Amino acid sequence: MTPYITKGVGGFYYVRTDDGIAECRARGIFRKRGITPVAGDQVVLNADANMIDEILPRKNVFVRPPVANLDVLFIVASTTQPVPSTLVLDKLAASALYQNVQPVLVVTKTDLAAADMLRQAYTGSGLPLIFLHYDTGEGLDEVRGWIKDRLCAFCGNSGVGKSTLINALAPDLARETGEISRKLGRGRHTTREAEIFEVCGGRIADTPGFASLETQRLCRIPKEELELVFPEFEPYREQCRFVGCSHRSEKGCAVREALAEGKISQTRYDSYLAMYEEAAQLKDWEK
Repeated sequence: MTPYITKGVGGFYYVRTDDGIAECRARGIFRKRGITPVAGDQVVLNADANMIDEILPRKNVFVRPPVANLDVLFIVASTTQPVPSTLVLDKLAASALYQNVQPVLVVTKTDLAAADMLRQAYTGSGLPLIFLHYDTGEGLDEVRGWIKDRLCAFCGNSGVGKSTLINALAPDLARETGEISRKLGRGRHTTREAEIFEVCGGRIADTPGFASLETQRLCRIPKEELELVFPEFEPYREQCRFVGCSHRSEKGCAVREALAEGKISQTRYDSYLAMYEEAAQLKDWEK
């Protein structure tokens, strides 16, 4: 097997090899080149297996969550505590699609609040949607099916239950689940670093929770390409009257017509508009 980083802590990187886990450091040349090794990186080790000599070409890399070479990004949302932000979820999904990663939306805590809002927003979006019921196990086999033979990451706001989900998928992995801070309405960031485990016939990464204010760091998608990361726009894009239609206010826009007919979710369209405005304000050096 090609050695790969399972996690990095304090300048040390833990690399899975045919002989087990090796604790390594990375050569200083990576820092000089502005490259930070992350979980999921495939690497070449020196003869003593204590130094990373080379990071093999990545097919993708995320800063938040810090992981490389992903196949699937599970976007975990809860129905309550914390209340889901569809804009955050849509930014994560767009960031995944832009880097050729399959996003899968997983809804937890369905026993605590109705999931109708999320169901309405994402049915017909083109994004796989899984509702979890831990008491019956409903939804877990769907998640396992996506994991098999793939490298997957779980992300979402702190407190949505990522570690609880991983515990349900692989009970032998002891992960701290933590309690929700009722005062703040958010989690305590119980997972401190990205870490990859081999389970369910594939590999999964548990990743640190993030705050919604940090979502602007996820991915810089040019406004002209945003339509490509909203799959539900695809049947209508080529039907717009004008080439280069931004789907905001132009006459003869087939996407807006589909919205008016209820074929596209208003929630998803609102996220598109918000992301378009953010992208339009980016300076050239920020892109």
